[in-house]
Amino acid sequence: MKRMFYSTLCLILLTCFGCSLPPERPVKKEELYRTGIYNFYRIKESPERVLAALNKDGEVVLDAEYKKQPVYLKILATSRGLVLSVSER
Repeated sequence: MKRMFYSTLCLILLTCFGCSLPPERPVKKEELYRTGIYNFYRIKESPERVLAALNKDGEVVLDAEYKKQPVYLKILATSRGLVLSVSER
């Protein structure tokens, strides 16, 4: 019984702390443009929608295109700034 209680408690804690959190300070449009993603990638979502998602969830995954190659672009809003990671679709 104790083992089941502790395993359930650990699962709940991992679920709560594994979720995305909004950034400490809101991301501004200038920060987003400084990354250069709109110069290098073809992105369907507008900058305003990307900013809204970043400020709400702290992260966003975008469908993008780089040199006619479809990619996923993940943007994380951290305390040190925006962090980009690219992966193939």
